[in-house]
Amino acid sequence: MAEKKLRIVFFGTPEFAVESLNALIENGYDITAVVTIPDKLAGRGHKLIQSDVKKYAISKGLRILQPEKLKAPEFLNTLKEINADLFIVIAFRMLPEVVWSMPPLGTFNLHASLLPKYRGAAPINWAVINGDTYTGVTTFFLKHEIDTGDIIKQEKIEILPADNVGDVHDKLMHLGAQIVIETVKDIENGNLSPIPQSEEECTQAPKIFKDTCRIHWDKNSKEIHNLIRGLSPYPGAFTTMIDTKNPEEPIDVKIFESQIVSEPVTPKNPGELIILKNRLLVSTGDSLLEILSLQPAGKKRMEAAAFLRGYQPIKFI
Repeated sequence: MAEKKLRIVFFGTPEFAVESLNALIENGYDITAVVTIPDKLAGRGHKLIQSDVKKYAISKGLRILQPEKLKAPEFLNTLKEINADLFIVIAFRMLPEVVWSMPPLGTFNLHASLLPKYRGAAPINWAVINGDTYTGVTTFFLKHEIDTGDIIKQEKIEILPADNVGDVHDKLMHLGAQIVIETVKDIENGNLSPIPQSEEECTQAPKIFKDTCRIHWDKNSKEIHNLIRGLSPYPGAFTTMIDTKNPEEPIDVKIFESQIVSEPVTPKNPGELIILKNRLLVSTGDSLLEILSLQPAGKKRMEAAAFLRGYQPIKFI
């Protein structure tokens, strides 16, 4: 007689969650429903945009639920009728207790940090912005306060000096899928020893807003370089450029790649530029930073040499 696989409801939205959902299916688990956000109108054409998880679920013929309100009686009744053994949550909204307490084996979340470090919406960004040399993933059982439940499993990876947030995201996405499968197997086998989180070691990873992304050139080069890495490729660190051709109309510019300058070039005031042939250097609070790729508003991303063929920048503010 074939072994009965767990019945699972999967909650998730972005690409990060798709990798784990795919791993669950490849390992033969019964995904009885996928819960994701409602479609959104976006763009000039006001087209309906589906989440990455929904697109994947459609491709696999999975049942999809998109509740506007997680406490809506119709949604709760549907979940009860599905009668799943386990709920798994990855990059979704905060669930109310009436939802996460429903399955007999509980509800666990995959979080992209080594909890209790970096609780919150943007753990990968802040790990890179803060110059951390390692991060990881954690699975934990849900409880009332967000990202505070007992830890089931953790796994660590190195953040390399050249990694940006996109690189770290992809590493954690693949690692997370492995840890999700290991966690489900431990739950199946009753092989669990959850560990409470230490509140003394807790740090926060708040949502990234536009103000977070603005570069302050009076900071030191390492801080600015890490900010650029921690916001690249999305949403992108930015500055405002004064250009010789049109100094009365400053232009916002996103910066995607940089490196700290090692050769002996004398810095100017923070934000002032030094152009050496096809190289773009900017003075910081302590030294110089070389800008390698950037994107003026309304234009495509380009290398610094291409940028300097079209612009004559004076300074960044």
